[in-house]
Amino acid sequence: MLRKTIGIFAAAALSCVSVVGAAMGQTGDSAQPTRGGALNMIVQPEPPMLIVGLNTQGPTLYVAGQIYQSLLTYDAKLNPIPQLAKSWKVSDDGLTYTFTLQDGVKWHDGKPFTAADVVFTATEFLVDTHPRWRLISESYVEKVTAPDDLTVVFRLKKPFSAFIYGFELSSFPIMPRHIYQGTDFRRNPANATPIGTGPFKFKEWQRGSYVHLVRNENYWKEGKPYLDELYFRVIPDAASRSIAFERGTVDVLRGGDVEGFAVRTLKAKPGVESTTAGWEFFSPQAFLQPNLRLEVFANRDIRKAIYHALDRNFIVNTIFFGQGAVAKGPFAATELFRDPNIQQYNFDMALAKKLVAQSGIDLKKHPIRLMGLPYGATWDRLTEYVKQQLEALGFVVTIQAVDAGGWLQNIGSFNFDLTFNFLYQFGHPAQGVSRNYLSNNIVKGTHAGNNEGYVNPALDELLNKAADARTQEEAAAAFSAAQKVLAEDVPLIWLFDMQNTTIYRSKVKNLVRTGIGLNEPMDDVWIAK
Repeated sequence: MLRKTIGIFAAAALSCVSVVGAAMGQTGDSAQPTRGGALNMIVQPEPPMLIVGLNTQGPTLYVAGQIYQSLLTYDAKLNPIPQLAKSWKVSDDGLTYTFTLQDGVKWHDGKPFTAADVVFTATEFLVDTHPRWRLISESYVEKVTAPDDLTVVFRLKKPFSAFIYGFELSSFPIMPRHIYQGTDFRRNPANATPIGTGPFKFKEWQRGSYVHLVRNENYWKEGKPYLDELYFRVIPDAASRSIAFERGTVDVLRGGDVEGFAVRTLKAKPGVESTTAGWEFFSPQAFLQPNLRLEVFANRDIRKAIYHALDRNFIVNTIFFGQGAVAKGPFAATELFRDPNIQQYNFDMALAKKLVAQSGIDLKKHPIRLMGLPYGATWDRLTEYVKQQLEALGFVVTIQAVDAGGWLQNIGSFNFDLTFNFLYQFGHPAQGVSRNYLSNNIVKGTHAGNNEGYVNPALDELLNKAADARTQEEAAAAFSAAQKVLAEDVPLIWLFDMQNTTIYRSKVKNLVRTGIGLNEPMDDVWIAK
């Protein structure tokens, strides 16, 4: 069995002390694992692709998290733990990060995984395809080198307090250099048959039916994975997904797979377990995203009016059946450096109408399209509710219906008026929150940047100051000031911090083990006979 080591990064990487490996034990079910079997899950909506380097939407991450890997993963307390890096250290000045890679790792096609793949991913692939990594790379990374096949060195231009949080799958998916270098990444024929280093290999994708993965017999963790197969079933509606679980067609339900009322019913059944763990690193937050390029949404009074027109307690408790908590600002409640003392916007339709009148804008002359998030019936109901409230405020609203691919294309090309979105906050606001507001992150081709087109140089300065901070106190002060600016400007309408309940059969063991949850490689998962 390979010995695992973990880098202990003191004070959330802000003190920039040296980091060395320390032994880490296994966690999870203590019974003796049994081998074999197939685990049946649901992926909804059906992902547009399985190449994480090109698409980081939730459905893609769920399936491709078993195919691809990154250097690190993170536990429930957001401590970094090994994945393709077995140990790492950080220089005293916080400018040099040195990763030592696992031995004997191979790509699914049998080619060796080396430090050259990491350098290629960092300097060629992701700077082209991944807006979040591109932003980090352009702002902070001076160079990435491979002194040998098992060592990667990131040299920074200046300290970046969140850098150590940037190496889980969705942030830094490592791509095979031998397949992609010198090609058009987005048009490479290999995109139809993903090749990774993970515990499961791509076998088949029957569109509209299932994605089938099979055991990687040459996986770098000796004796793993325990399971033979994974099936990700495509079942279009929530009621059918509930029935599939009740009948035993599927073994696992992820947050959002079924209606909130069904969560209460299903998790109470015998032989069934549930947990809300596994989302600590992501801390997803849902929001309304207005296109600030439009005159009507460029007006701050109008944005504030929309905020006051929405009963977010109703949204959480009635539409989402308690699966969440009303957002108190741009930082989720679990996010580092959250300031609870910022301006709040309670439900008050009279005040909302007063703000519209104060704005001087005739809403009837600015009809808008409301683009729903195509993630099932619950989100459809949220769209209908928001449409109703906006019309009560005076808007003329048309629902812009799209599938998952269409939503991604429209938001990525700024072809929207008002839409829903939710994004992960990735353990540190400089990783997961700032990207929504930095003016140098207004880029096309992604759903996870400053798609609304918000420009505020003073906020840019605060967010950059927080990211560059050398102490916790400096970061906290800058992020607090940034939150106050955002709370006054409301470039987004923050709806709720999401809560996701995973429901699974009791026979499924070790399903949720880290702060990454079900996106974590399922190499330790097994089924009791």
